[in-house]
Amino acid sequence: MDNVLIVVEDLEAAIAFFTELGMELEGRGLVEGEWVGRVIGLEGVRTDIVMMRTPDGHGRVELSKFHSPPAISGEPRNAPANTLGMRRIMFLVEDLDDVVTRLRTHGAELVGEVAQYEDSYRLCFIRGPEGLIVGLSEQLG
Repeated sequence: MDNVLIVVEDLEAAIAFFTELGMELEGRGLVEGEWVGRVIGLEGVRTDIVMMRTPDGHGRVELSKFHSPPAISGEPRNAPANTLGMRRIMFLVEDLDDVVTRLRTHGAELVGEVAQYEDSYRLCFIRGPEGLIVGLSEQLG
């Protein structure tokens, strides 16, 4: 997998959130023109994109803010975890409690609670900018 796309309204808030999660800004730019419209099936595309890279360099999240055509919402802003479609992306972290605390300074909230799966993992879902659900997993032992 190369990357996951997340369309946002507040690009700077999303960058800050994913930076706090430990991701690194890889690059940013404006994408527009007929070629991008042909790829994504829209006309008059003009969008700012930001590529965030995981610390290990193996994964990326692309953040995109559409100027035209404007972004639309296809579901409730704070859709529950059982809503059809892509619900979350999950990150393996070293100190789950510390990451949750730091993300809360960016407005993140726990969706449920931190739970332990057997003796293997501690897990939780966080609702971040614009209702995005991010899973956090800490490997035990």
